[in-house]
Amino acid sequence: MTTTFLAASDIADQFGLELPKLIAQVLIFLVVFYVLKTKAFGPILAMLEQRRQRISDGESKLEKIARDLAEAEKNAQAIVDKANDDANRLVKEAGDSAKSLAEKRQQEAIQEAGQILAKAREAANLEHAQLMAQLKSEFGRMVSDATTRVTGKVLNTDDQARINQETSTQVSL
Repeated sequence: MTTTFLAASDIADQFGLELPKLIAQVLIFLVVFYVLKTKAFGPILAMLEQRRQRISDGESKLEKIARDLAEAEKNAQAIVDKANDDANRLVKEAGDSAKSLAEKRQQEAIQEAGQILAKAREAANLEHAQLMAQLKSEFGRMVSDATTRVTGKVLNTDDQARINQETSTQVSL
């Protein structure tokens, strides 16, 4: 063992290695490693882990938002479809209502026309009756004038009224 130690010692001398300096360098390395690990690499690794976690959370939120968006689009499409159906139904109801109203107005117009015709007939009958009364009166006056001329006698009002009455009862148009 001493030979291996001597051989190692010769190699160390040949390369210029000194044991106290080597131990000091190893200790310095260990101190620097510990400081870097706790003060530099630890926080950096923790920050990287937090970033990875935030990215993961962001991706999961993005997926959730995509699902919510798809569901919202589905709901919006359903609402639009329902609104279209309601609009079509309202248009159909409005058309039916318009047809019904047009038929009702037409029936009212027919009734009004019938009433107007009935009033016109009534007015024509009343005018006919008035004309007939005037005609009978005029005819009675003409008969009494003719009677006065034929007989040469002047008729008094009683005679004229009696002749008018007889004439109007005999003349029925």
